[in-house]
Amino acid sequence: MRLPLDASDPRLAPYRAVADARALERDGLFVAEGRLVVERLLEDGRFEVHSVAVTASAAEALAGLLEPRRELPVYICEPATLRAITGFDFHRGCLALARRPPAHPALGDFASATRVLALEGIADPDNIGGLFRTALALGVDGVVLEATTGDPLYRKAIRTSMAATLRVPFARVESWSDGLAALRAAGLSIVALTPHPEAVALEDYAAHRAERLVVLAGSEGHGLTHDSLRMADVQVRIPVDPRADSLNVVTATAIALYALTPR
Repeated sequence: MRLPLDASDPRLAPYRAVADARALERDGLFVAEGRLVVERLLEDGRFEVHSVAVTASAAEALAGLLEPRRELPVYICEPATLRAITGFDFHRGCLALARRPPAHPALGDFASATRVLALEGIADPDNIGGLFRTALALGVDGVVLEATTGDPLYRKAIRTSMAATLRVPFARVESWSDGLAALRAAGLSIVALTPHPEAVALEDYAAHRAERLVVLAGSEGHGLTHDSLRMADVQVRIPVDPRADSLNVVTATAIALYALTPR
């Protein structure tokens, strides 16, 4: 049985940066937090795992996944040690560091997709996580991110998504207009979500939807830019009670994706 490591152990040094997203990114790492997320990280094998830091109880719970991976560094720590190193009381005493891939899928990899989610200017990690969780649940082939949209590999986004950001492919596009044009050229119709009263009601569009489409969603504060709305093949709204301003972007996107999914 391995003894718990002391907070001064140099092997734990990388974990001192888990609250500093920029430092982690500079080092080519991201952090997975919580037993469920770490389980899925290990099970999927999509990302190279750097190491795992866990309490003894978490290590026991994950034994079935950790024991076959004898080459993987696993650091057993007291809960107080994890808190001292990271500055946080992490969920269920379980952390993993994984390596960011040198490159994510290119936009061209989605050319044959039937459902793509495109996110513009959405910075909040809870919304990013919720949107990826929705995308995974409703069969989206990939997510395209505008330059100012948040990082799907930020720890809070990963946790909120229940590891969906580790499972749904995503590509970041520097020139948004060129990216949307490329998706349209690949045969996908661009469906922009907007609360504008002149937009087509979702149920009306769903009855005659395109076979392959991009669902385009923007930030809750400003919504989609005029350029994005102009590039869309159709602008779609979800009718709501006029006393409500609008729906949360995660809720609105979930409703739209469900309504536009073939059955």
